[in-house]
Amino acid sequence: MLVVIIRGAIVLIGLALQILLFLVTYLYLGDHITLLNVIYHILGVLITLWLIKESKSYSYTLPWIVIILLFPLVGTLLYLIIGQNKKTSKLLRKILKSENNSKKYLIQDEVVKKKCNNNSRIRYITDYTSYPATVNNDISYYPLGELAFKEMIKELKKAEKFIFFEYFIVAPGKMWNSILEILKEKVKKGVEVRVMYDDLGCFSTLKSSYPKELEKYGIKCVVFNKLSPLSGIIMNNRDHRKILVIDGKVAFSGGINIADEYINEIEKYGHWKDNGIKISGSAVWNYTVMFLTIWNAFKKSDTDFEKYKHKFYKSNEYKGCVIPYGETPLDDEVVGQNIYLNIINQANDYVYICTPYLIIDTDMINALTLAAKRGVDVRIIIPGIPDKKIVYSLSESYIEPLVKYGVKVYRYKPGFVHSKVFIADDKMATVGTINLDYRSLYLHFECGLYMEDVNCIKDIKKDMIDILEKSKEVSKKEARPPFIKAIWQALLRLAAPLM
Repeated sequence: MLVVIIRGAIVLIGLALQILLFLVTYLYLGDHITLLNVIYHILGVLITLWLIKESKSYSYTLPWIVIILLFPLVGTLLYLIIGQNKKTSKLLRKILKSENNSKKYLIQDEVVKKKCNNNSRIRYITDYTSYPATVNNDISYYPLGELAFKEMIKELKKAEKFIFFEYFIVAPGKMWNSILEILKEKVKKGVEVRVMYDDLGCFSTLKSSYPKELEKYGIKCVVFNKLSPLSGIIMNNRDHRKILVIDGKVAFSGGINIADEYINEIEKYGHWKDNGIKISGSAVWNYTVMFLTIWNAFKKSDTDFEKYKHKFYKSNEYKGCVIPYGETPLDDEVVGQNIYLNIINQANDYVYICTPYLIIDTDMINALTLAAKRGVDVRIIIPGIPDKKIVYSLSESYIEPLVKYGVKVYRYKPGFVHSKVFIADDKMATVGTINLDYRSLYLHFECGLYMEDVNCIKDIKKDMIDILEKSKEVSKKEARPPFIKAIWQALLRLAAPLM
């Protein structure tokens, strides 16, 4: 706790100094304040016009427009600092360069693509994300974090060549300590081990010097976007991915981070409902490239990714179509959102959704309600116990317009749902790290696994039915907030892009 206080104090002092510098400069230029305000008004109007012209989602850009027009000085500065990281951040430019370089390793086998029936959902992912479809995979779905963890330990012990480890949160405890002991033993046996975690995600769990501790054991480490007093506090894009790759043969992903609440060793918000997924087959290569892409933006250590590619026997054997995909805020595609929309729009029978947060734009609201209107059984499961009360209140504000038109929303009574799952018609599903909120859909680096005709889809369906049986449907009356709460929720929506 002392470490957290010290780190937090340093960052806050840095932020306070930046604000103080701004105020001193503002006061020093007192004779020109009117001129400055005029300049910021003009700049605010120009930014607003640009947002209107370039927006991919007005639900995301509208709060920025309102803030800028109501508070030209503060709003414009906030947008230039936070909203334009993609253009101003040296780190993001390095990641973009690495992403462009890595595309040469993602080659679609056209024979495989045809085996996937080359339908519109598959074509969208392969043509607009660069991630290839594969057909020769064995997929296992784990409906609880503790079940996925047991399998992760089992596979880690088999590692012979390399282990790539990328998670948003890593926290000391049974889960991480068990993994770390295996990593240390593997390094001694000559296995290459790389660990990458997000600094904001681990702000309260790991010391700033933790990479040096890992390196003492021979474990290579990268901290994504390390917080600093001068720049880290305003960095709005985080690494929210969960990826574990072992020897290029096996990969794990899903909702779980590396902390004891994710495996129900400790209780924070009731029972923690999460999931994990294990992939063995050609699809592992997509995860390997995802990891190496981010890693080499920080440490350019690999001139050829191919040395980490495992050659699988019978590469074209059809076991269903599988595409691991990455979501990045640096391109023109809102990949996670579009994959979700494609599933909803093309469902005929049902769509079941699990999400810890429900902060959605008009495109998503319209797709969900239109599906319900045409007779699709649309069900969304959210937590019964929130982890962040303000964010939960914001999520609740989206329930009424959904329930009004036939979408069924359920609260998971035993506790907190952290799974991010879409499944439709017993034939298509996606599992990964992408929440139904602005941060996941527009700002973070994320990953998901899209599947069609894969055996484990029946296991995902079974899990969703089990969750629904433990959940309570929100009635139309319950979905309608009292007047004061409705005003509060409307104000929260203005800040939605920042939450």
